[in-house]
Amino acid sequence: MLTQRFKILYLIVFFFSVLATPDAVLNTSVQQIKHPNVAGTFYPDDPQELSGMIDGFLDVAQPKDVDGEIFALICPHAGYGYSGQVAAYGYKLVSKKDYRTVIVIAPSHYFSFKGVSVYPEGFFRTPLGDLEVDKELAAKILYKSKEVYFKKEAFEKEHAIEVQLPFIQKTLPGSKILPIVMGDCQLQTCKDLARIIKQAISGRSDVLLIVSSDLYHGFDYQEAEVIDDLTLSYLKKMDAEGLYNGLHEGKLQMCGGLPAVATLILAKELGHEKLEVLTYTNSANVTGKKNKGIWTVGYASCVIDQQEIRREQGKEEAMLNKEQRKKLLDIARESIQHYLKTGRKLDVTEHDQVLLKEMGAFVTLHTRGELRGCIGNIIGNKPLYLTIRDMAVESATGDPRFAPVELDELKDIDIEISVLTPLERISDPGKIKLGTHGVLIKKGMRGGVFLPQVATETGWSKDEFLSNLCAHKAGLAPDAWKDKATEIYIFSADVFSEK
Repeated sequence: MLTQRFKILYLIVFFFSVLATPDAVLNTSVQQIKHPNVAGTFYPDDPQELSGMIDGFLDVAQPKDVDGEIFALICPHAGYGYSGQVAAYGYKLVSKKDYRTVIVIAPSHYFSFKGVSVYPEGFFRTPLGDLEVDKELAAKILYKSKEVYFKKEAFEKEHAIEVQLPFIQKTLPGSKILPIVMGDCQLQTCKDLARIIKQAISGRSDVLLIVSSDLYHGFDYQEAEVIDDLTLSYLKKMDAEGLYNGLHEGKLQMCGGLPAVATLILAKELGHEKLEVLTYTNSANVTGKKNKGIWTVGYASCVIDQQEIRREQGKEEAMLNKEQRKKLLDIARESIQHYLKTGRKLDVTEHDQVLLKEMGAFVTLHTRGELRGCIGNIIGNKPLYLTIRDMAVESATGDPRFAPVELDELKDIDIEISVLTPLERISDPGKIKLGTHGVLIKKGMRGGVFLPQVATETGWSKDEFLSNLCAHKAGLAPDAWKDKATEIYIFSADVFSEK
């Protein structure tokens, strides 16, 4: 439970709280259109004025470059006159990027409840128009835990979701949203939510997470600077458990602390390596009123990049640059299209020395985030570009788990390529790093392989990963990996896709 000090602060800041008992009947009715709560107060209700204000914020914002694509943002949710410029630093980095869904995770300011409320379907309206809720993604998250459900009261007065929406409409037009409000949650609930979201977005690189949160709330400017600096230090270390404990001890302040904890856990599970603070200020700096006794709120814009950790595993030449990746993706798509039209392999030549090397590779096809085919070679026996050509066609037409891909569905298919490093035999399964290593199991004439991303997509423990590999891929007993006669090989993969 939160400390008494934190509870009092919570009430001072947000004024109202409606209590719900744990055994209250869930209200699961949903509005087709969720109308705005704070248009005209937190931000202009005139569309032209609102659009112009956000454009002005984005023009002024000069965020530093970050490594890789963006996985998540932390953005403030105060009135735009106070925190809009800070929020613009994060949104400018993702502007016009190819995100199809934005998950907005916010705290509950007005309604007290336990667990996590996920909005199931419909639209959220702002002066700039309507945003569609991604109901397919919501269905993959809702009720996957007894703590994750829909409670409409969590959204009825809430502003922390709404304040993010006009920025999303301006910078990521056409994207869907998935609003999530967190109530009173234990650390385990944060972990469960991270696991559920991880499984729900498996195979997708077109999902952006936004944590909606302010920082310090109180009456002391100097205290605000000290506490916010400490809170940001936990964020920069991506120390989810330390942040959770610090909030409950009262030494840290972040109204969206629980959404941040869940997002940090998720990010680290997916291998995202760093969080950067793009900019920070507080309301006293904005107004110039820094006297003790004046209400002060802290605001920060942070980013978690999508660049996965590249550990020193395997050969350096297995990693490809941006141009080489694009070339292979183009070859894969053109090969599938040509084969579906003619029944013949694409005649293609290549001069890039890296793509001429013999490397193992897999081609994986997804349709709207769902697996549609996956075929590959662990060990390269021909130039990489030809392996990609052949495996792309095999994935589309030869995976026995699926019907062959039809030409008219190719436009809806996302292609993912995994280029593999050479196999390394190990004697100690403890050397396997989930999410980094793929594993090949071999005993006698039987064998099977899991790519590195399988661990990330399933959320399995190491024992579960190896047992499933033995039982479902290699046709061995689930505990065959413990047998000294079983050969275990590891490899890493350079994984990239069209999204």
